[in-house]
Amino acid sequence: MTAEGIVGEYLALKRDSDADLLAMQMGDFYEFFHDDAKTVGQELDLKVSERSSGGETYQMAGVPVDDLTPYVRALVERGYRVAVADQHETENGHARSITRVVTPGTLLETTTEDAQYLAAVVEGADQTEDTEYGLAFVDITTGQFHVTTVTGEDAVLTELYRFTPTEVLPGPDTRSNDRLLERLAERVETNTTLHTTEAFAPGRARHTVREQFGAVKESVGLERETAIRAAGAVLSYIDETGISVLAAVTRLHRYHPDDHVELDATTQRNLELVETMTGGGRSLFETIDHTVTSAGRRLLKEWLTRPRRSQSELERRQACVQALCESAMVREELRELLDDASDLERAASRSVSGSADAHTLLRVRETLALLPKVADRIERSDRLAGSPLSEIVGRPDHTAVVELQTALSDALADDPPQTLTQGELIRRGYDDELDALIKEYESAVEWIDTLAERESRRHDIGRLSVDRNKTDGYYIQVPKSETDAVPDEYEGIKTLKNSQRYVTDELRERERDVLRLEERRGELEYELFEELRTRVAEHASLLQDVGRSLAELDVVASLARHAVRHDWTRPMLTGPGPIDIQAGRHPVVETQTEFVPNDLSMTEDWRFLVVTGPNMSGKSTYMRQTALIVLLAQIGSFIPAREATIGLVDGIYTRVGAIDELAQGRSTFMIEMQELSNILHSATEESLVILDEVGRGTATYDGISIAWATTEYLHNRINAKTLFATHYHELTDLADRLPGVHNVHMAAEDRGGDVTFLWTIEDGPADRSYGIHVAELASVPSPVVDRSRTVLKRLREDKAIDVRGAKSGTGDTQQVVFDLGSGQFKRASADGGDETDDEREAVIEELSDIDVNEQSPVELLSTVQRWQERLEE
Repeated sequence: MTAEGIVGEYLALKRDSDADLLAMQMGDFYEFFHDDAKTVGQELDLKVSERSSGGETYQMAGVPVDDLTPYVRALVERGYRVAVADQHETENGHARSITRVVTPGTLLETTTEDAQYLAAVVEGADQTEDTEYGLAFVDITTGQFHVTTVTGEDAVLTELYRFTPTEVLPGPDTRSNDRLLERLAERVETNTTLHTTEAFAPGRARHTVREQFGAVKESVGLERETAIRAAGAVLSYIDETGISVLAAVTRLHRYHPDDHVELDATTQRNLELVETMTGGGRSLFETIDHTVTSAGRRLLKEWLTRPRRSQSELERRQACVQALCESAMVREELRELLDDASDLERAASRSVSGSADAHTLLRVRETLALLPKVADRIERSDRLAGSPLSEIVGRPDHTAVVELQTALSDALADDPPQTLTQGELIRRGYDDELDALIKEYESAVEWIDTLAERESRRHDIGRLSVDRNKTDGYYIQVPKSETDAVPDEYEGIKTLKNSQRYVTDELRERERDVLRLEERRGELEYELFEELRTRVAEHASLLQDVGRSLAELDVVASLARHAVRHDWTRPMLTGPGPIDIQAGRHPVVETQTEFVPNDLSMTEDWRFLVVTGPNMSGKSTYMRQTALIVLLAQIGSFIPAREATIGLVDGIYTRVGAIDELAQGRSTFMIEMQELSNILHSATEESLVILDEVGRGTATYDGISIAWATTEYLHNRINAKTLFATHYHELTDLADRLPGVHNVHMAAEDRGGDVTFLWTIEDGPADRSYGIHVAELASVPSPVVDRSRTVLKRLREDKAIDVRGAKSGTGDTQQVVFDLGSGQFKRASADGGDETDDEREAVIEELSDIDVNEQSPVELLSTVQRWQERLEE
């Protein structure tokens, strides 16, 4: 085919693929042409060559066939959709066709341990605030598939943030919802792909789901059409990309957000569950993660971002953690065993897709062998055997595990090569035909291996050798100093500087035998390996069961290890009710510095705590630690406290500061109000609400008004458990007027202006904020700090204040006083009082003395006008 024909074929295939880039196989290389070559050259630092043909110039870049995977992975991780066109033989020569399209959500060979979800979002027909959305999430690397329905855009964003999909497929109606897509882009770093509209059609989607899972509607409660459409679209998309992993998607999990603690995107960020807000420090996940497997790390993240509400499930997890806390030696033995475990969930998907190599199956074999060892070690410990740990390791079918592991042990070589076609994959004794072939091959190789010794002895050539290379094949090499002894049957094939190479008819024949046997052995071993890989693929569900069990064991062992190291305790869990924490600590801060514990009590009588106290005294830490303690309790973990009773909550909502987003048209105060709005719309009587400084981003009286009304609404209408930190001391008065509101404060000690923060929580409101002291700690210049103290003292005493330099350039001063009624500074009279008040009093006095009966109408109008002018001045 001419160059023009090849490039034309390339462009046609790319158009059909609807991909960003195309890798087209041409013999031993995959090639990129034209703009694609430029792109991969820039992205992957590949050499781009320029070719000319028929008067046209085009660029191309290529990678070897065996090296394509890492290049495709790198491109997809940068957000590109990459199509792959493979070459195959036909009666007329070569042909090429698109075999797969790799996208961010269908990248199987990922390098990250994190879950890699592909999501679909389907919007219901009712376009209101209560619009129903269907959501489907599938991780093709593990086979995990979750489906749900939610109401409203905020709920959609919460679930998307929770799963953080790498690729999202918006349904036909969702594509036109610019507001939702913009909010999604702000909250979640993902790629948006427009899948075919037909895939979202109810009838087709229902058929697709039925084809994949059978009649699942009743068994999983998948009764909502939006959920079915989302699930069907995701399955259709995976199928059309040709990634061939659908057989690993064996279970459809229909979950409902009500089963989990509501954690919106803002709360997950504010509490720094899996990543910090500033990029520094440590997240909660990083702090408590002692897992030793990649599957365990994924599961721990899942628990942290999706806490549970089921008391029985949480108590089951607690019992596992407690048993491992009390059995330190066994716990560490189990962790040592788990350290050798591979990611079976991902191995299952790779086996199903046909991309698993021999080393993947070798790791499957080794990991399956761990399950009986782990189960045996648990059963030999009375404490662990009597805990739910036995149930965790007992879930998989142990008989099937042993059978599959035995089959892999019987078949797979202990140290197989990286490639699958060169042989040495399969053990001797596994297949009679292969054994006979290997025996014949070894005999042929042995004849060649001993040829040099025989020929050297027969012809008395001391330094004769036999070797092989790709160019010459097998050859006999003789030094030039000894070529006189070479027999006539030796045929010279190459002359080197110091030696001569020869070949004989018999050596050629033996070489043909070796090459034939090598080729046949490679073919036969590959056939046997494919059979083995298919057998593993048929047990994908079993691998997922074992992988999930080992991951859960890894997580509870990790939580136990952290609990023992940091003196965490098992909380008592109750249904929705009081939260009582004795000597609670912040789970992250306590690992970084000496920490002062604090108590917290939220009862029916004290459901709303107004937290006051100095800046930097620990209010935010106190509130965050409360939220994190409750969250840890609701993943089944022990907690950093002396003891605690935790009434389970249905959601945790936080408003803790905001990052200015003026570039996106949203100020800090706007973000604050949007976050507050979400809380007031979402929280329930069973929620925990954390509010840090509501209303501080606007004028004082506006802010106080918003904070006051928010307090009343949360107390009267929602009745949620609330911690509200504020510098508006006016709010502390509400404790005397609202029965569920109680004041607490962070204590500070002031000894003659030397302020010490005590980091302890005490009953009652704080007496002041100590803001000037904080300014001093921040090294604000001394003249500013000293002047601040003077102004504050005058304000407290209701005395006039000198405004220095009131007239520019003169250094004059002006006396002003602060009028609480108007919230403004006003010019003071000469004696230090409010000059405006003095003038008002004078006008009122004149008005009282005037006799309107003795004044003509004109005189009265003139008098009133003078009074107005005096007051305006």
